[in-house]
Amino acid sequence: MEALLTSLIIEQFICRSDNFCVILHDPMTGETASIDAPDGERIAARLDSGNWSLTHLLITHHHPDHVEGIPALTKKGSVEVIGPAAEAGKINGLTRTVGDGDSFDFAGRTVKVISTPGHTAGHICFYIPDEQLLFAADTLFALGCGRLFEGSPEDMLTSLRKLGTLPDATRVYCGHEYTKANAAFAVTVDPDNSTLADRVKEIDELREKGLATLPTTIGFEKRTNPFMRADDPGIRKALGLEDATDLEVFTALRAAKDKF
Repeated sequence: MEALLTSLIIEQFICRSDNFCVILHDPMTGETASIDAPDGERIAARLDSGNWSLTHLLITHHHPDHVEGIPALTKKGSVEVIGPAAEAGKINGLTRTVGDGDSFDFAGRTVKVISTPGHTAGHICFYIPDEQLLFAADTLFALGCGRLFEGSPEDMLTSLRKLGTLPDATRVYCGHEYTKANAAFAVTVDPDNSTLADRVKEIDELREKGLATLPTTIGFEKRTNPFMRADDPGIRKALGLEDATDLEVFTALRAAKDKF
């Protein structure tokens, strides 16, 4: 059993302008999944280069840059396309819909579904406990969170707190390479965080080399991501909201980032 759980191959690469494509492949079963479908042709080419056949498409939300590749990736064979029941009417090609607390099997592993409204009303994340893997798409970013296109600040704060209960070692793959821009904002509201300052230097070095800043971890985000730390005294002081509620602080953070 241990060999099975240590054999999962994860490939992450940029497509479109800043979307991440993430492919999971289990060489023992041959099962292969793509997290969302931002660019069907790019993903198909990467699958072909590994001689892998796509078996699962895991869709997090309905935005075009996450679903436009579905037709290209499902035209060659039978692919289970799993996505949010709350957005089923907005996503063509789903073969299975899921909601909060649901689970399903991928390559002998249980995949748990976590509802995370905020960016969109029906956004979901996929969590694989045995691998300590979270695919957070546009809910949680490294040092940031998604814009609130359909949900409220309370929705997003609740969603981030839900993700924050996962083990600190959980590796987090996100939908976009936004980390450097998020870092530039984070230091303005958390200037005395030495862990954040060290992380910013690392991010700059990675980007200068053309390398990805992801995955991150839940524990790292809880120490450095201002959107997961609305109760932090330093952030509250920087915003002039020492006596505010966590929701008021989070709302101010999101509004400030939107204008940054």
